[in-house]
Amino acid sequence: MTTTVPLHIIDLHEDGFHPLVEVSIFGKSFTLVLDTGASKTAFDHGALLNEDAKLEVSDRLSTGLGTNDMVSSTAIISDMQIGELHIDEFEVAVLDLSTINIAYRQLNHPEVLGVLGGDILMKYRAVIDYGVGTLTLAHI
Repeated sequence: MTTTVPLHIIDLHEDGFHPLVEVSIFGKSFTLVLDTGASKTAFDHGALLNEDAKLEVSDRLSTGLGTNDMVSSTAIISDMQIGELHIDEFEVAVLDLSTINIAYRQLNHPEVLGVLGGDILMKYRAVIDYGVGTLTLAHI
């Protein structure tokens, strides 16, 4: 069984494109950037604090987003839904993604909770179809 959800492809005005996907967490709808280059799913620190999520400081430094020394935390997300797919208890990196949302606002794009990374995309055998604008995930 698979779940197919629409992607919203946004134009970054001469700086490429980002595919966005809607997810449900904490009983609310959020937008994530689908990022095949991100090894791990990561959510914004401020947004998770607003949802009273329990964060745990990590002793690892995160690499990516233009740096290799970003202090990070982790959080356990108890239930995330992408279309009909329910993902129970998984760990996300928690980073300050405020600069991404500032850039998105300047381009009149919606703010995002974070990025859907390779951990989820690989585990659920993601198929991304840019032509049709869909993400398909396997129920495993």
